[in-house]
Amino acid sequence: MTTTAARAFRAGYVRLARSGELEERARKLDALLADCRVCPRECRVDRRLELGDCGTGAAAVVASWGPHHGEEPVISGSRGSGTVFLANCNLRCVFCQNHDISQRPGAFGGRAVGDEELAAIYLELQDRGCHNLNWVSPSHQVPQLVRALVVAARRGLAIPIVYNSNGYDSVEVLELLEGIVDIWMPDLKYADPAAGRRLSGVDDYPQRARAAIAEMHRQIGGAWELGPEGELRRGLLLRMLVLPNGLAGTEASLEWLATTLSPTVAVSLLAQYRPAHRVPQVPELADLDRPISRDEWRQAVAALERHMRGERHQVQAVWG
Repeated sequence: MTTTAARAFRAGYVRLARSGELEERARKLDALLADCRVCPRECRVDRRLELGDCGTGAAAVVASWGPHHGEEPVISGSRGSGTVFLANCNLRCVFCQNHDISQRPGAFGGRAVGDEELAAIYLELQDRGCHNLNWVSPSHQVPQLVRALVVAARRGLAIPIVYNSNGYDSVEVLELLEGIVDIWMPDLKYADPAAGRRLSGVDDYPQRARAAIAEMHRQIGGAWELGPEGELRRGLLLRMLVLPNGLAGTEASLEWLATTLSPTVAVSLLAQYRPAHRVPQVPELADLDRPISRDEWRQAVAALERHMRGERHQVQAVWG
């Protein structure tokens, strides 16, 4: 762990913007929209002309934005994380607590924003003192986000970027984000493909998420770089939400993480699950229709301690 209070920090995309590489990356990402393979769904529609499976076209669709103080302490810090909540999603999680944002594309039909407007949002979040620019649910809107980043970087944006995703990400896209993203913060939702199929509507969640997380780790490793207030400036933080009845496969995911990547990767273990969205209305989802028990939480924490080591691995391993 490195604290960088004594020296200035420069987000990776600043250097890429000065060399012209950021604009070239934006061009390559934007080309993926023509026969869309921006996320693992690879719906192959021309998003310049029609909506993809995610319900999003070629322009960014923003649900809300502002300083956020409810992320992990190393992300929110003392001045908040500059969150940009993207509308729509490439998953269909039956328990999504933000389903009004993620699964109602019709509600955001008139909410598309251009590159200039999105760049202005980025800059305002920096001007308000936020520690970082936090892209929330970016997997299906990466080209739009990076196009706006080119504009904002020219105008002085310099805070680190947090890539805050559900883990269902394209490795091809992540490779194009190397050096642009400073903080990777993906979910690892399931260890079993059947759980991903039933609960999020995709057949290959563990395969895709593990490949994505491995690519993030390849780019940035497991070390953290911290700022003068203890805020994370560069690093990987993996989120795992504990589900009732072992549906997340927490133990198996932690074992994979420790043996395939590193037992020192920082994990934020989350106990905040509550029944939401479709769960209370669908009888077939009765096994999800309750909060996790204290015993389930204790078992998840014990698995974390069994497989992972290091002083960062229980960033949010607290009850409730």
